[in-house]
Amino acid sequence: MEIAAARVATFHYTLTDDDGTVIDKSAEANPLPYFHGGGNIVPGLEQALEGRKAGDTLKVDVKPEEGYGLRNDSLVQAVPRQAFQGIDTIEPGMQFQAQGGAGAMLVTVVEVGDTEVKIDGNHPLAGKTLHFAIEIVAVRDATDAEKEVGQVLQQAA
Repeated sequence: MEIAAARVATFHYTLTDDDGTVIDKSAEANPLPYFHGGGNIVPGLEQALEGRKAGDTLKVDVKPEEGYGLRNDSLVQAVPRQAFQGIDTIEPGMQFQAQGGAGAMLVTVVEVGDTEVKIDGNHPLAGKTLHFAIEIVAVRDATDAEKEVGQVLQQAA
């Protein structure tokens, strides 16, 4: 069975950066299932998996425009340290959920000063080419419930 819209594909992956450093990978005993066509993985990877079958292996390079987008410098800004009330220690690299014009967003602390904290609302992988090594483990039809919500639902064991 081929990967197509409204099917669930399960795959192992290793994600590396341009230098070959591993950024993320699936656990040996826990491949990643996703609902194809639901926008649940980056568009460039989803497009590359279309038509593939269980047992296929492939390498996919996803440009920023088809991954987490280009960096947007306007998403880097200084906010008053008072915005972090109740948090005693703030350090670069920490991530917080913030409310932006488009709703909730994840921000990363870039720099901490006495009165201001510089945050970055870009995804940590924005502007980067993503290099995936993929092994497709299984492909199946989605259940009616999965089709209704557009994502994989956990199966009862």
